[in-house]
Amino acid sequence: MATLTIVEKQSAILLDATPCELGPDRLSRTECQLAELVEPAECELLLEQGWRRLGPIFFRHSCPDCCGCRSLRVIVDRFRPDRSQRRAARACERIVRLVIGRPELSLEKVRLYDAFHAFRTRTRGWAAEGGGNVEQYLRSFILNPLPTQEWRYFIGGRLAAVGYVDALPRSLNAIQFFHDPDDRGLSLGTFNVLSLLDVAASRGLGHVYLGYHLASSPSLAYKAAFVPNQLYHEDGAWRDFRSRRE
Repeated sequence: MATLTIVEKQSAILLDATPCELGPDRLSRTECQLAELVEPAECELLLEQGWRRLGPIFFRHSCPDCCGCRSLRVIVDRFRPDRSQRRAARACERIVRLVIGRPELSLEKVRLYDAFHAFRTRTRGWAAEGGGNVEQYLRSFILNPLPTQEWRYFIGGRLAAVGYVDALPRSLNAIQFFHDPDDRGLSLGTFNVLSLLDVAASRGLGHVYLGYHLASSPSLAYKAAFVPNQLYHEDGAWRDFRSRRE
């Protein structure tokens, strides 16, 4: 069995504070841990403690001013799609094909990620990235400290979207998802979450972790629409958040 080599919590790095998107008078701070190798069950334990993962870095917010960003997870066996979600699923199921495999590096995926991020920079004010950074893509999505799945969505023969997922003993963890901006009318993001929930239900898993929720952010607030769900709190407890659509 592989041995956990993650840095202990007392050795975690607390990054310097940076301006927060919630306002000029607020600061954001992030606590980080490095994992070169981690068992799926140990990754799941960190998720249960409010950590998130990107590549070999586990992180969670440790902000001095507020607790607005909280990790959100959906309770799988109680989830039922609403009318809008069912409509999105029907539209995608007619033309979208999902292939689940191991992460593989390709320029096609890097360019798709760059196009998605550039679109979000223009429309939602995301921080700009230079684009074409193959090494960054490799570190973030391909070189992982535990087995990770790559969910590829095709329309015809064209790659339309990519998601990265941790398949854990009792849950699925959504790491990242991006799609061709020209396909934004298809609600591929919604279809990806519904696909995660379908697979989790078929495997008898308890939760799907969707990352941070922030009510004031369009890029994060949508996660609350998948109900029932829970948010992680600073005392280490997961508490019910939304049990019905609002």
